Amino acid sequence: MRNVRALWGSTHPGPTVVVSVLALTLGLAVGLAPWRLALLTLAVFAGQLSVGISNDALDADRDRAVGRTDKPLARGDVSLRTAWAAASACLILALVLSAPLGWRMLAAHALFLGSAWAYNAGLKSSVFSIVPFLVSFGIFPSLATLSAPEPSFAPGWAWVAGAALGAAVHLTNVLPDLEDDARTGVRGLPHRLGPRVSAVTAAAAVLGGGIAVLLGVSGGDLGAVAPVTWVFFVGVAFVAGWTIVRALVRPPGRILFRLVMLAALLLAAQLVASGAALTA
Repeated sequence: MRNVRALWGSTHPGPTVVVSVLALTLGLAVGLAPWRLALLTLAVFAGQLSVGISNDALDADRDRAVGRTDKPLARGDVSLRTAWAAASACLILALVLSAPLGWRMLAAHALFLGSAWAYNAGLKSSVFSIVPFLVSFGIFPSLATLSAPEPSFAPGWAWVAGAALGAAVHLTNVLPDLEDDARTGVRGLPHRLGPRVSAVTAAAAVLGGGIAVLLGVSGGDLGAVAPVTWVFFVGVAFVAGWTIVRALVRPPGRILFRLVMLAALLLAAQLVASGAALTA
């Protein structure tokens, strides 16, 4: 049980649960049968476990160097050998669970996970650190539509919204750790842009994603947009705008991270609320 608790703490539980719930809600929105919905959700969950554990396993030395006592692997609560075995097993399980949903879903999920692992393996320290987030989150809405009996890729506006969500997550997720990352040689795109520019860019990306969803589901006729979609879009626009103003007029702080994450969650909700249009 000690190993299980330590491994769970290494999975980045918050993002793992959020991404898995997003997959579940997108599957519900496109009308997947219960068994397909269950496989989709479990496959995404297992994949996220593999991504989180592999990230902490690769970062264990750096986390120890900066005194990250919140990281089980850095504390030595579980061995790296056990962590790598768990990450590999979760990766294989994610692909095995994806296979019954069809080869297209399997290939898309493999691309999603391969991109995420590439970020962990080194892209996080390069100017291209945002690319895996654009790729993985861009294809993410298609995991639901490709799990249907008649698989199809999500429309272009959903790819844009997903990529915008991924960009926002990446540009803000590292903000609290910029100083620790600098001490250990991690210099991805947000480190090069700085906290203010990263926050403004992330907020603008979320706003762009919200507009893409709005225009995509309406087909150009904004009067046809469901009220709930409008509600979420207004929330996205308000929080994103507030973030941009806050970042420009006041010194960067942790509040920017929270604001962009709120805007990103609202964008995810807007995407889910418009889910029926993913298969239209």
